[in-house]
Amino acid sequence: MTQEITTPTPARATPHGTDPMAPSPAGPPAPPPVRDWPALDLEGTAFDPVLAELMREGPLTRVRLPHGEGWAWLATRYDDVKLITNDPRFSRAEVTRRQVTRMAPNFAPRPGSLAWADQPDHNRLRKPIAGAFTVSAMKRLRPRAQEILDELVDGVLRDGPPADLVERVLEPFPIGVVCEVMGVPAADRARVRAWTREIISTNGAEAAGRAKEGLYGWITATVRARADRAGEDVYTLLGRAVARGEIAEEEAVGLAGPLQIGGEAVTHNCGQMLYLLLTRPELMARMRRRPEARGPVLEELLRWIPHRSSVGLARIALEDVDLHGVRIAAGEAVYVSYLAANRDADLFPDPDAIDPDRDPNPHLAFGNGPHYCTGAVLARLQTELLIDTLLARMPHLALAVPADRVRWRRRTMIRGPQSLPVTW
Repeated sequence: MTQEITTPTPARATPHGTDPMAPSPAGPPAPPPVRDWPALDLEGTAFDPVLAELMREGPLTRVRLPHGEGWAWLATRYDDVKLITNDPRFSRAEVTRRQVTRMAPNFAPRPGSLAWADQPDHNRLRKPIAGAFTVSAMKRLRPRAQEILDELVDGVLRDGPPADLVERVLEPFPIGVVCEVMGVPAADRARVRAWTREIISTNGAEAAGRAKEGLYGWITATVRARADRAGEDVYTLLGRAVARGEIAEEEAVGLAGPLQIGGEAVTHNCGQMLYLLLTRPELMARMRRRPEARGPVLEELLRWIPHRSSVGLARIALEDVDLHGVRIAAGEAVYVSYLAANRDADLFPDPDAIDPDRDPNPHLAFGNGPHYCTGAVLARLQTELLIDTLLARMPHLALAVPADRVRWRRRTMIRGPQSLPVTW
């Protein structure tokens, strides 16, 4: 389900009460220096030290990432992030015609991808699949999702401790649920999973390119085969939409790819959440003592966990925009950091602390504006089921190795434990 916000949110006023979108009467200041932001392999749930330094330097800095060309602006303040992500003067579609500085080694945007669409195309593309991600659709999915999860946990309990929760539960559960929503046949799920893992890695452009070729070729064949099929899975919805002429086939394929890959985020976000619960006894005790109040704690963990490396997708300024007295010129690239916005002390007092009673908690873990995560409702459903089921069925759940021996993912854009050995 995508959240639409059509009115730009005003930026925060400067300490002197002036409008940060207005030009400085003394003329624009010198731009900040360009900072190199390398791809870091960070241990545990440590916050990126480069991003922390950029946040201290000011609301707008300039960065150069490992791939692509040139530099880009980076916005880290909560209000600025909300403004930029909901302002049509900043275009995602324009990025597809550039080689903007970026984290990913491979850059080949496909027509139809919601991630690169501006309005009104974004709404046109989203419409055929919107029904698969509504709250009511997730309620219907819940029993089947619980069944998939219970089967996995049954196997873990049957085999006995120790067990790697990532391998046995956190990886197969989200991909199984996403495959249910998408309509992936059981026989194809292993290779679809292998492709998605390679695509989100940073192993190199060649490997990612091969994986994309395999996945998108499979998606194309699947969409074609479902033009006349009955059903409410995403591939069938797309097949029928193509047959009706509402979207082109290449757009349907571009839509489906990121949705298919989306299960990876749940795997690694929940891996981080469980690691935190298993290494912070007071937090685990709170979750067990007050199961009826777990929702706000999970929201706080979504705000706090550093779920990705660096930044995601850029935008291009379509016209000159003045922000905090700094001119972002037409044609310049702009990134926002949701991780930084979620640590903005003006919105989140003591932002580096995990506060299970934080209220309100308007975090941006699922993005903002037209590009708010399509699968946010699905992700929340899976997270809730995972945490509730594991805590209920493993009342003495604990790490099977010292915390400093938990292995973390390397060379990847989505952070999380590589394995999570547990006993119970």
